[in-house]
Amino acid sequence: MELTGKQLIGYAESGEGPASFSGVDPRERRSLPPRYFAASEAEIERAMVLAAAAFEPYRRLPARHRSAFLRAVAREIEALGERLEERACAETALPPGRIRSERLRTTSQLAAFADLLDEGSWVDARIDHGDAQRKPQPKPDLRRMKVALGPVVVFGASNFPLAFSVAGGDTASALAAGCPVVVKAHPGHPGTSELIGRAVLAAARAQRLPEGVFSLLHGPLPDTGLALVRHPHARAVGFTGSARAGRALMDAAAARPDPIPVHAEMGSVNPVVVLPGAADRDLEALSNLLFASCTLGGGQFCTQPGLLIAVGAEAARLAEALGRRAEAAAAEPLLYAGLADAYAAGVERLVAQRGVELVGRGRPGPEGSGAPVVLRCSVSTALEHPELLEEVFGPVTVVIDAPAAETLLELVERLPGQLTATLHAAEADLSEHAPLLQALERKVGRLLFGGVPTGVEVVPAMHHAGPYPASSDVRATSVGSAAIERFVRPICYQDAPAALLPAELRDDNPAGILRLVNGTWTRS
Repeated sequence: MELTGKQLIGYAESGEGPASFSGVDPRERRSLPPRYFAASEAEIERAMVLAAAAFEPYRRLPARHRSAFLRAVAREIEALGERLEERACAETALPPGRIRSERLRTTSQLAAFADLLDEGSWVDARIDHGDAQRKPQPKPDLRRMKVALGPVVVFGASNFPLAFSVAGGDTASALAAGCPVVVKAHPGHPGTSELIGRAVLAAARAQRLPEGVFSLLHGPLPDTGLALVRHPHARAVGFTGSARAGRALMDAAAARPDPIPVHAEMGSVNPVVVLPGAADRDLEALSNLLFASCTLGGGQFCTQPGLLIAVGAEAARLAEALGRRAEAAAAEPLLYAGLADAYAAGVERLVAQRGVELVGRGRPGPEGSGAPVVLRCSVSTALEHPELLEEVFGPVTVVIDAPAAETLLELVERLPGQLTATLHAAEADLSEHAPLLQALERKVGRLLFGGVPTGVEVVPAMHHAGPYPASSDVRATSVGSAAIERFVRPICYQDAPAALLPAELRDDNPAGILRLVNGTWTRS
């Protein structure tokens, strides 16, 4: 499969804009062919017009057809074989094993949404039969279910070139819902994006889907993404990235004449709170566990624990143990040059704060890499300098020393919203610190008891979001089957002729799905 650097607009290729950038090997800062075209205004318009035209025929397809499409996409991605692995490794510096694992996660997500469609109950069908004899007013017949919103704009993420990118969870859930998708590829891995985009389109062609059900656009500047969000045919947005970029998209969507939802996953320091009982058990094992999580994948996970909070002497011991591990570790290549530069600047900004101690720093590496860094400060310093509570994307961890439970609680109350928080505690700690537990519940979307937050299990019970600024809407997950909820809306039919009702709302329930009928859940 030859890479062209062009936009994939429906079933056509286009290269009207300037050939302005290319993929880059972050280990050598070497350009990788081909040059990629930035999408022009006309190309953005064509992609969105095609998506709008495809919406009605695509959303009205039987669910089994959309299911077959998702399974076909998974097969096409698998068929890319080593070519995909080689290009993704070259553009991101991620090891082959990580790319293979991520490809499996991507195809598994597609299969999971296909299973969801095959079962069918996700539409949440509800029926309340009418009663013409009811007094003083007849009761209308009411039937409600969830339907697709419309064309969705998806932004590829830098740190997951497969699972949160062109055919990742946002795209899979939107296509499952019945929404055409226009993807804005991440400029950090354009070749990987093109390979996956061509796989999606090959599956769409094979399933004879309407042109416009999927398009892939490129552009190194924010203008392309903002134009897509502002386009009148866009009905929703899926985004994973920085808080600054996510907020810009949220503001653009809110300023439209008809505001649309932006489902943005943004920054998080994922605090880990270590209470005395846990530290007493085995500090060495705990520090090994936490350091491995902090540096996993070069610290470039959205759930990387960038903040460790401990009480009293445990904080000093934990910081020292983590610092020793940092100094024994080597720098790893980061995903792209801009990210490596931002990491270096972010670390120096934290180190420069008065009251911050540099406990340990890993061995420096070549340009474009990031060494693990462990910092330590007091609660009062963290409260005085709130930037210490903000994400620096990469393998840096701030250990905060809380002299007493009261100050620990004050710090947690001041934290911005987070994707996760992790509590390491003995059973006695949990009962003694009930207000702390309640405060953490208010701050996060996922609360862990023991373990580490890296590793997001892709199952129906997973919730991957958090209060702002961790995400734009804490109610909507970007991982797991509930992610489909972001791209649907309810519609209620009142006294509709039976022949016009969707199959999911007909009395005979041809799909056998679970429905709420006159207040009772039933498949009959």
